[in-house]
Amino acid sequence: MLPMKFTRQWAWENTWLVFSCAAYFVWPWTLALLTLPHLGALYKSTSNRSLILIALFGYGWGLGALTFGLGIEMLGLALGFALIIGLAAVAGSFIPIVVFSPQKLSQPQGLLTVSALVLVLIGIILCSWAGNLRDSGRNAERAARSGSYALGLLVCIASGILSSCANLSFAFGGEVVQHAIAQGAPESMAGNSLLALITVPLFLCNASYCVRLLRKRGTARLFLRSNTRHYWLLSGLMGALWIAGFVCYTPGIRRLGSLGTSVGWSVMMTTMVLTANVWGLLTGEWKGTSPRSLQYLITGVVVLLLAICLVGYANHE
Repeated sequence: MLPMKFTRQWAWENTWLVFSCAAYFVWPWTLALLTLPHLGALYKSTSNRSLILIALFGYGWGLGALTFGLGIEMLGLALGFALIIGLAAVAGSFIPIVVFSPQKLSQPQGLLTVSALVLVLIGIILCSWAGNLRDSGRNAERAARSGSYALGLLVCIASGILSSCANLSFAFGGEVVQHAIAQGAPESMAGNSLLALITVPLFLCNASYCVRLLRKRGTARLFLRSNTRHYWLLSGLMGALWIAGFVCYTPGIRRLGSLGTSVGWSVMMTTMVLTANVWGLLTGEWKGTSPRSLQYLITGVVVLLLAICLVGYANHE
């Protein structure tokens, strides 16, 4: 999301529409068509059950992305981010363990992995509380403008649970990847077959909402500004960076063993928070903030790093 800092003469919906088109439609299908042989035959050989589950979880992910923005608006970035990312990280990691490897929960590997998920949640809360201290007063003001605090909590909880559908798509859509490998696709590229399907519902949810905002607010005219032509490139770059992360994620979880989906998701969500905070520091978001908020931030980052180490130790061969 870093390039979004440099598209400020566009409204949110302008940037997000171009990003959604690039990340959720253009790049996934371009990669799938270029890297996978016989893509149509691959999807025809996939069971209807897998295709339906992929579609359902894809729409859940799309709704999670939309309610993310609403929840942040209602509760503020710090608290909203903690609830949504924390729930998404834990639910997206825990559910695959319960469904595919419930016996692991009573074994040292599973217990250590669950302990690491608890650390992930604690670390995200600490980082978000640091943001809350940095932006003290803004959250209460935003909640007063946006309506009920309880409603904001419900929206954030719903967003966190729905956002976990992203990883559930990978957990329950593995048949597509297996068929791609069986038809000759390299393992590093086989996940592109799943990404192309998952992102269709994401594209439909996000693009339709952005178009609605463009019409409601009359911000489509911002696309025509001559001094913002490079914004198209920046928004497209956001999409390329987003899809690159998931292109790496899919073969990565296949190399992590029986708990790969759970382990990989917790590691990715943790590094997302770490990366976001590093970029925040480098771009001056924490300039002039109180020492106390920086202490919470550093503590949260250390806890997240410990969580990654614990996950790695629990699942090493």
